[in-house]
Amino acid sequence: MPGPTQPLAVVDAFTSRAFSGNPAGVCLLDSPAPADWMQRAARELNHAESAFVWPLEGGFSLRWFTPTTEVDLCGHATLAAAHWLWESGALDVSEQARFTTLSGPLSARKVGEWTELDFPAEPAQEVAWPEHFSEILGAEPLWVGRNRLDYLVELASAEEVRRLKPDLGRFGPLGHRGVIVTAAGEAGGGHDMVSRGFFPNIGIPEDPVTGSAHCALAPYWAAKLGRQELSAYQASARGGELRLRLEGERVKLLGQAVVTLTGQIMGPDRA
Repeated sequence: MPGPTQPLAVVDAFTSRAFSGNPAGVCLLDSPAPADWMQRAARELNHAESAFVWPLEGGFSLRWFTPTTEVDLCGHATLAAAHWLWESGALDVSEQARFTTLSGPLSARKVGEWTELDFPAEPAQEVAWPEHFSEILGAEPLWVGRNRLDYLVELASAEEVRRLKPDLGRFGPLGHRGVIVTAAGEAGGGHDMVSRGFFPNIGIPEDPVTGSAHCALAPYWAAKLGRQELSAYQASARGGELRLRLEGERVKLLGQAVVTLTGQIMGPDRA
């Protein structure tokens, strides 16, 4: 029979305004849940990612699911999870949120109105373009790289990034999670870079704001601009803003978040 209901929130991440940024479901469990239940719950919530959190000694376990699959790393749902732990009172705002994940230990702490995530850097290495890549992308790249997660593509201008319409149906043979496209920010626009992220291979045609993508964007633009601290804007329809700081093999991602919905979800079956 179904177990007791579990607290649930929807949190808009990487934004200070409700109904913008990237929404994530966050479920605070009292104990570990079966992976198939988490996958079904994520499909029910139908956000780009949902986070499932339960207490461990010295912190929390954190797993992320899209509506179709579990993923190894997700920035916006980590920010959402930390924000809801503090907002719900499950963790005092003075305490750091420490997570055990498929990408190793991650942490989050409050910095004024912002939340700082400590993530691994995921630098991309330059690669030869896959066959028909420009045709699939709908633009001519200046540079193409790849890390363990995604392709990273620099285009000539922020305007080209904003108007891009890739052929998502042809992304499958590329083999990776997705494609991040980026360009230098517009003069006077207030951001060092703009980007968009397309992940149809994991059920996300375009992600509103992708924290993990900035684990590749931060080292790439830090090297190009000669600065370790950067500002970023992901130019999806919802849009989202991040501050970045590269520290060796780690990236500090700073964003804000807003809780837009709270409630309960039917818990996993209990024997």
